[in-house]
Amino acid sequence: MSKLTPNDFAIFLLAISTMLILSRAGAELGKKFGLPIVTAEIVVGVILGPTLLGNIAPHIYNRLFPFASNAGVSLALDSLFSLAVIMLLFVAGLELQLSQVLRQGKLAVFTGLGSMAAPFLSGFVVAWFVPQWFGIDRSNQFQFAMFFGTAMSISALPVIARILLDLNIFRTEIGRVVIASAILNDLAGWLLFSFILSIWGPEKGITDISHTIIYILAFSVFMLVIGRIVLNRILPWIQSNLSWPGGVLSLSLGTCLLCAAFTEYIHIHAIFGAFIAGVAIGDSVHLEEKARDIMHQFVTNFFAPLFFVSIGLRVDFIQHFNVLIVVIVLVVAFTGKVFGATLGARLAGMTRRSALAVGFGLNARGAVEIILGSLALDAGLITQPIFVALVIMALVTSITSAPLMLYFMQREQEEE
Repeated sequence: MSKLTPNDFAIFLLAISTMLILSRAGAELGKKFGLPIVTAEIVVGVILGPTLLGNIAPHIYNRLFPFASNAGVSLALDSLFSLAVIMLLFVAGLELQLSQVLRQGKLAVFTGLGSMAAPFLSGFVVAWFVPQWFGIDRSNQFQFAMFFGTAMSISALPVIARILLDLNIFRTEIGRVVIASAILNDLAGWLLFSFILSIWGPEKGITDISHTIIYILAFSVFMLVIGRIVLNRILPWIQSNLSWPGGVLSLSLGTCLLCAAFTEYIHIHAIFGAFIAGVAIGDSVHLEEKARDIMHQFVTNFFAPLFFVSIGLRVDFIQHFNVLIVVIVLVVAFTGKVFGATLGARLAGMTRRSALAVGFGLNARGAVEIILGSLALDAGLITQPIFVALVIMALVTSITSAPLMLYFMQREQEEE
């Protein structure tokens, strides 16, 4: 099929409008119950997907989301969802300001390393020694163990920042340490995950892996050093001489897609290029907050709902719910992250209660974990039961992070 028929295009537009309108309605309803927006968007996807609508009214589900029956509409929707992931990773990169890590020094380094090393090792060890618990074939044992360790170690910077703002502790010592450590988590986590995706597949050899490492490091250094210098010179001129905000938006989004296209071309996932482009642009001292906010609003109100609703469109959360896998993922996620972050903060000089507050603050996984799991599922790296468990873990850690942080901070104040 060379192009969509008028009927196919109408279905495509209907699917997008349904996802956007219902996700916004769900988000507004979720606010009344204190639910994060991403939770409401995923719930809408579960309702529209095979879990509910597909079982109650399969003819409506197959008509509205014809993934199996209409190759043209399916390709168009998949392309839009892929673009949504690229945009989400770009915005995630914009949030990373490396200067914050440098300002926190020892505290950020110790806490960040602890919050990455302990959960990565615990996740890797569990996946390596008992892959049968996850239904993973031993031929893919190493790649899966690497992925599971990465999934356990990564944090969700946007969710964490929102939690700290809600608790009014963003500019306190605990808030600054949590943010700086989360920046290290995100940067290292996406670097590692991009590497795992790039080496995934039985045909990959030692030469391919070494080339992948060289490409990832070379591109990162180029964008974060040379690219950053160039952007710092261009941005002030664009913001002063071109129409506002069109000039800076075109440059930023164009750079994002250019980098994504380049990394996809060299067989590193497009998300990596978009993420590094976001870091390079977001860390510029010349990027105005208004421009950053406009890009953030555009992505989170258009692309984000489409992506998170799509999570539920293809996965039956009831059929693929595995109690054992869910319990393992939750236990490893909580113990590894909280223990590692707390230990790192303690070694850097924080009190026990404050260190625990930092540990639970970094435990929020949110949208980042769901994006990671979705990409791994699309790549065939994990199964649907593991993906369902990762989504549940992301939601549970995000919901429990704020009250547990608050509890230990209050206990710290009571002891003073």
